Amino acid sequence: MEYGDHLIRSAEQAGNIVCMGLDPIAQALPIQGDDFYQSATESFSALFAMMKREALSVAAFKPNLGYWQAEDRPRSGDFGGSRALAAVLAMVGEHFPHTPVILDSKRGDIATSSHNYAREAFVSWQADAVTVAPYMGSDSVLPFIDFGTQGVYILNRTSNPGGKDLQNLLLETQHPLYLEVARQIASYNEKRGRVGAVVGATNLGELRVIAEFYRDERVPLLIPGVGSQGGSASEVIAILSSIGYPLELVRINSSSALTHPWKKGPAPTNWRELCQRTLASLIEEAAL
Repeated sequence: MEYGDHLIRSAEQAGNIVCMGLDPIAQALPIQGDDFYQSATESFSALFAMMKREALSVAAFKPNLGYWQAEDRPRSGDFGGSRALAAVLAMVGEHFPHTPVILDSKRGDIATSSHNYAREAFVSWQADAVTVAPYMGSDSVLPFIDFGTQGVYILNRTSNPGGKDLQNLLLETQHPLYLEVARQIASYNEKRGRVGAVVGATNLGELRVIAEFYRDERVPLLIPGVGSQGGSASEVIAILSSIGYPLELVRINSSSALTHPWKKGPAPTNWRELCQRTLASLIEEAAL
């Protein structure tokens, strides 16, 4: 199945366009075990069980690879972080079998290296999509796009404060760099719905400009910055709806606000209730 079709199908089944980030912080995990592997797997197992019980479905999951692999100690033979991610992704496949997994690794290198990073995402982790940095140009990006029918999200206008340092630089055309990147992303995609853009919810004026450019190009949008970073899902939906954007190709991401809204450990005794409340609220905001 082409990735664009996968997005449409999962949005229809979930009834919303929420992307749930899976970015664990060891000390904030609600169930504390003997090691990170046990803590993470038991915590996410309980979280997913609550979601199934309360009929809370999302339209994508997005694990950030750095949060998991930072818990590995390869020179000591300890791969607890990677093992935990593999176990959590198996749970996703069991409980939410039609929901795409976007591996957030932001890769990008010379062509041969990018090909291996594509193998990492699509073969090793069996992800449905991956995030890619465009700075090194087409020979860095194309190995991901040409790998198969999976999705590729290219960083366009990111949600972090420092994103403006380069992304807003004016070119000789007096257009900001992020618009030139948008032009290239649209060209890579060619209305196939497989090559998308990462555009933050924290810069709503720029989001509107970019979305208007993409509207007829069937470019999937991955929109981080909602929740802890201050972005508003309802404002994002309002902007996209006002210009007629195909919402089924959009995923609005929130991570810590959904999985550990208490921010720092230890988790409160009513942690399931807190997660249920924040997740239900975002699902309602981002309903189709």
